[in-house]
Amino acid sequence: MRRSRSSTRMLDKFGAVAIAGCTFALIVFPIVTFFAPEDLSGQVEARPEPRIFWPVVTVITALLVAQNRSRLRKLTWPPHIVFLLAYLGFAGVSVLWAFSPHSSFVRFVQQVMIVTSIVLPTMLAARTVDMMRALFLLFACAVVLNLLFVLNGSTDVAVNNFKTVYLGYRGYFGTKNPLGQCSVIALLLASYEACHSGSRRVLGLVIAVIALVLIFLSDSKAALGLAFITPLLATATLMIRRTTRISAAIILMTIPICYFALSSVSNFNMDRISYMLFGDSTLTGRTVIWDFAQREIEKSPIVGWGYQSFWLVGPDAPSVTDAPGWIGNMPNAHNGYYDTKLEMGYVGLALLLAFIIATVHAIGRVADRDPARARILLSFVLYLVMSNYLESLWMRGFEVPWLVFLVVIAEIGRYWQPAPPIRVALKSRNRRSVGVRILPPVHAARPHSPLS
Repeated sequence: MRRSRSSTRMLDKFGAVAIAGCTFALIVFPIVTFFAPEDLSGQVEARPEPRIFWPVVTVITALLVAQNRSRLRKLTWPPHIVFLLAYLGFAGVSVLWAFSPHSSFVRFVQQVMIVTSIVLPTMLAARTVDMMRALFLLFACAVVLNLLFVLNGSTDVAVNNFKTVYLGYRGYFGTKNPLGQCSVIALLLASYEACHSGSRRVLGLVIAVIALVLIFLSDSKAALGLAFITPLLATATLMIRRTTRISAAIILMTIPICYFALSSVSNFNMDRISYMLFGDSTLTGRTVIWDFAQREIEKSPIVGWGYQSFWLVGPDAPSVTDAPGWIGNMPNAHNGYYDTKLEMGYVGLALLLAFIIATVHAIGRVADRDPARARILLSFVLYLVMSNYLESLWMRGFEVPWLVFLVVIAEIGRYWQPAPPIRVALKSRNRRSVGVRILPPVHAARPHSPLS
């Protein structure tokens, strides 16, 4: 059997729309705000640039979909995309009881435009489009540009007791954490490129070195740890899945179950882990914020305060009036799961967990067809799942990791679609061609009966 050759394109018009959204969030908007800063009390969506860009991209997406309605009708919507839409839909419903309905509605509409402009075009992209390579080249440009800014002395500073404290290099971002996140994603993509041959491998290794340098210069300890943990955990998970045929979601769920069981019978908990790793049991004050968040969650545990209607919604917001001391200045809880419970209660958290589990499970279908791509996709999923323990990234439309995650889940969705047929040329013993037969694709790892 011989698989018919087909031309491979890095992008088509659909993939270009999704990459354009990532380019705006990763390069264009941060550089604009670097050279033209504006104090909006952390409300990025109040700047004019995203208010212009995302509606334009949404209109372009709608026009492309209208011109290619037949391609849209052929799509099969996988479960993890359905759970994403349910999660997004409940966020829209929460506007009805939000503390600040106007702020919640505006942010929800922006999130709908972002999800539509990233997920739908990626799902509609041609089978030959390589979204991972396009993302790699985008992040390669980003880390090179950030290296130039770092060499120019762009650092993140803070004022503590009237003394200026240098926290680390920030590149063209506002703080050092986005630089660490950008560098980790670039490193993961570079590791995937290094699996190829020729110039792709060379460029992948070069970008991997630059990304590692930026991670160290940004002094982002969490980013450095996740850069090594996530690919190792993804590789081990897929190896166990291949051997046992157990869903990757079930394999990974054993980790938090074992942690909760161990912490319930011993003093091994997050405070202990934080002290062992950083010498600080509060995770640089995060546990203090989480204690306050938990108290506020108990005031509306089922449905929350409304989508993005707790932090940064005015001087009378509960994050200001109820928060002690410096917590009132926080833009979020620095934990995506606490923020989900704050904004959409335990109903929203249940939808989020269902979305994550379905996404991890769906990667199994990618692993059956392309194990190397499955490893990089699972590494991204694990990176965002773990990063949300320290930062709030779930459904934050202006956060680069969230936009990349949208591309990743859409890429997983593309592999959920039925595979194109394989042309098998059958030749007789005297090398005379006797016909061409169309056979269905073989996805299972177990051997099938011989084909005659």
